[in-house]
Amino acid sequence: MASVPPTIWQRAVAWGHRNMPTREGLERNRFIRPVSHRVLHPSLWRANRRSVPRGVALGMVTGILFPVAQIFFSALLAFPLRANIPAAALTTFVTNPFTTPPLWVAAYFVGDWMLHADSKLPGSPVADAAQRIGWLPWLMDKGAATGLGLLVLTALLAGLGYAASALGWRLWIARKWANRHNRNRN
Repeated sequence: MASVPPTIWQRAVAWGHRNMPTREGLERNRFIRPVSHRVLHPSLWRANRRSVPRGVALGMVTGILFPVAQIFFSALLAFPLRANIPAAALTTFVTNPFTTPPLWVAAYFVGDWMLHADSKLPGSPVADAAQRIGWLPWLMDKGAATGLGLLVLTALLAGLGYAASALGWRLWIARKWANRHNRNRN
């Protein structure tokens, strides 16, 4: 009987398992060795009901507020906050080339609404200002509104991410308990 060749997904998973760094390999790494007791602490890598929501909220904050090296900053900030590093690193991908432009536009409008910055300009402030004075001065003028909007949206999205992941964790555990209870009754 001929064997079935593995699918692309199966090959990708097998490649990931072969090339994933092991704990022992990280402990032997000369760059990590001085701080390996902190970096490899199990509470930073295990998923539990407290560390995963912290990681999600931290990933949202670093993903939105840090334009570069988001994963590095989320891993670095996970140490003092005792957040789950994989959850924080994965959540930074909430900002990507498709989601960043709408996020920044929304941040501008939120900040503008909070500061009432466009009350001085007649007509459509975005189109009129962009045509009259060019994009760079307009961006410099509206930077405060965009910055404030980014801070507000970051706090809002981080709070929502924390709440959603905590609720999702609770529902997942409740489902596991219900399945275990039903299996024991039968």
